[in-house]
Amino acid sequence: MQFIDGGVTAAKGFQASCAAAGIKYQGRTDMAMVYSQFPCRAAGTFTTNIVKAAPVKWDRDIVRSGKGAQAIVCNSGIANACTGVKGLDCCEATAAAAAGALGLEPEQVLVASTGVIGMQLNMDRVEEGIARLAPALSGSRQAARQAAQAIMTTDTHPKEAAVEFEAGGKKAVIGGMCKGSGMIHPNMCTMLCFLTTDLNISSELLQEALSADIQDSFNMVSVDGDTSTNDTVLLLANGQAGNAEITEKGADYEAFAQALHMVTVSLCRMIAGDGEGATALFEVKIAGAESVPQAKAIAKSVVTSNLVKTAIAGHDANWGRILCAMGYSGEVFDPEKVDLWFESEAGKIQIMQAGIAADYSEEEATKILSAPEISAIADLHQGTASATAWGCDLTHGYITINADYRS
Repeated sequence: MQFIDGGVTAAKGFQASCAAAGIKYQGRTDMAMVYSQFPCRAAGTFTTNIVKAAPVKWDRDIVRSGKGAQAIVCNSGIANACTGVKGLDCCEATAAAAAGALGLEPEQVLVASTGVIGMQLNMDRVEEGIARLAPALSGSRQAARQAAQAIMTTDTHPKEAAVEFEAGGKKAVIGGMCKGSGMIHPNMCTMLCFLTTDLNISSELLQEALSADIQDSFNMVSVDGDTSTNDTVLLLANGQAGNAEITEKGADYEAFAQALHMVTVSLCRMIAGDGEGATALFEVKIAGAESVPQAKAIAKSVVTSNLVKTAIAGHDANWGRILCAMGYSGEVFDPEKVDLWFESEAGKIQIMQAGIAADYSEEEATKILSAPEISAIADLHQGTASATAWGCDLTHGYITINADYRS
């Protein structure tokens, strides 16, 4: 099992394309299509926000139907959220246009949008974009990268990952792309993520694997504390790896689950490190907890603390803020047993021992905290459970980006 260079076209039978449709942005691509040459089983997870964008409702119905899907169409710039009946009509029209271009039924087309809430899509532009997307489909590495670029909003770079693994004696691949930089918070918080695999697996186990995975991947990411209206993870499996269909949990299912987790965690780290205005990925590891839920709650409390995030931005080893955030997590632990370290490519340093300051060098701590990827590691000394959360520092850049995002 290993990472390979790839994205949504890494698995057999999958193609992608992009187009500049002028949805909101000018001078750049803003629509992407992912297509399987073969019918797929489909799984999905969606935002828990009560306010759900029209594409979320459309995709949720398709996934729950169990009939599968064969294509995804995504636009960036306008979220198609809080758009009423017209927004749902846009989803149906988008799916119909794509289905016509690809020789599918509309119910085989998943749709996604990201961008400004409350604006209506210009369907003439969407349909013109689809007319360019379909004939441009390609299984090349370049096509995958260009599609990943087309779905970006405030992202500074495309986010892709792919893993090769073995199931039933056959080589299989899972790849994916995501976008996300702001409005990211634990509660199914990817913004948008599209995953593709050539594994032959039942619809039930495909959904079970995805639903279980997001609890330790996408639900452990926070940039700014806002859960989006559009959060969507879609996973398509076309069965072209040639393995016998996985219908029961066992070694092959576990191999797939591990490969899926490798891809999603890789994408999560990219999202967190590319948080709006961020200069560093901030990883929080909690060890020695009594239970996984306890470890998760504490890790999330630390990674979402604005005071901790600003300390990381200032390369300041303000360990008191971390212990404070742990303390208001709602979980019970003995603060006088907690040890805390900072770690990065520049080294590792213990800054707190048994709940009080350790004898450490501020200069060394600042050096470690000046790296682009930083980990805070806390040991509760209460048990054997652990959890990891991902976030970023908080800088003036976040305000600059979001103060005039709509206008």
